[in-house]
Amino acid sequence: MRRDELLNAAEELLAEQGATCLTLSAVADRAGVSKGGLLYHFNTKEALIKGMIERLVADFDELVAAQGESSYTRAYLAATLAAVRSGRLRRWAVVTGAAGDPQLLAPMREAMARWHREGMESEPDPVAARIVRLACEGLWDVVTHDPEFYADAQYEELHRRLLAFLSSP
Repeated sequence: MRRDELLNAAEELLAEQGATCLTLSAVADRAGVSKGGLLYHFNTKEALIKGMIERLVADFDELVAAQGESSYTRAYLAATLAAVRSGRLRRWAVVTGAAGDPQLLAPMREAMARWHREGMESEPDPVAARIVRLACEGLWDVVTHDPEFYADAQYEELHRRLLAFLSSP
């Protein structure tokens, strides 16, 4: 539980003040713990950023799994739209923006590769599935930078059309 509180504090600092203000002392202050308490869980700033990225990946994996769709691509699409609606994508932009070191983004790159390969062999039309997954990435990018880009009704239409695209011959 304490680990999540520390990660939450770090994400809040990033969102409010940017990557240059993310220090271990600032995170400890925000979380209301001693710096030693923070160091017990994250002994470096890099470990803290890596922890945030790993948590984001795990959260999205859980969101995909919770969709109960008939294919991974359908679940990925539904999870992406759920993440957009809930504001989770803002966390992605903030955290990945803090990871200036390419090694810190390794868990994200690994997850992205997995997400774009998962279940392709069982998709009726792997090319359509790949296009829908790439459309999700485009949506993530746009909404990350402009959260007001779509209204809920537009998400429903986008979802409907992408599902139709998956189903077309």
